[in-house]
Amino acid sequence: MHSFIPLAERMRPLKLADFVGQEHLVGKGRLLHELIAQDRIPSLLLWGPPGSGKTTLATILANSIHADFVFFSAVLSGVKEIRKIVQKAEKNRATAEAPTILFVDEIHRFNKSQQDAFLPHVENGLLTLIGATTENPSFEIIAPLLSRCQVLLLQPLGPEDIKKIALAVECFHKASLIHDDIEDEDHKRYDQPTLHAQHGVPVALNAGDLLRIQQLVLGL
Repeated sequence: MHSFIPLAERMRPLKLADFVGQEHLVGKGRLLHELIAQDRIPSLLLWGPPGSGKTTLATILANSIHADFVFFSAVLSGVKEIRKIVQKAEKNRATAEAPTILFVDEIHRFNKSQQDAFLPHVENGLLTLIGATTENPSFEIIAPLLSRCQVLLLQPLGPEDIKKIALAVECFHKASLIHDDIEDEDHKRYDQPTLHAQHGVPVALNAGDLLRIQQLVLGL
């Protein structure tokens, strides 16, 4: 049920076209735009402040190549969980030839031995590693792993991004978002997003309205 899913997660954009901010990386002709166009995602380290869009970008990259996206928290997980992920990735590659993108949140919190556990699987291409960090990777990531990843610097949201988010907030306060998936008696899901207007009448969202609402959570 959507009431139990955080708004940021419900509204997280899944396409680069819906992402706002980080134009130096996602704009036409820029690195991430070109990598997606080439259907080729290398191992990356996303270095930037909180709220700059690291998790969202990793999700978009995984969706763009139809990869198995595995979220991994350096705070809550350890080497044991890495082994399980490796086993699943090996199975995916053997049966479906699906790539596995391992997103490691707060990768700087891993110690040297924990980071070493990723290395052979990144080297042989079993795992594409996307690490998110608020700390300088040069000081926090072991050299062998750092050398196999491309470091991308994310900037804080700019004034224009803030204006777009403010517009989204205004739009959101005028109408409360209801479930974008409606389940009938057979639990069939429908994709048409809707808003619940103040008068209680569900109103279908057009593309512009949906984008403005999505901008509420861009960068989170």
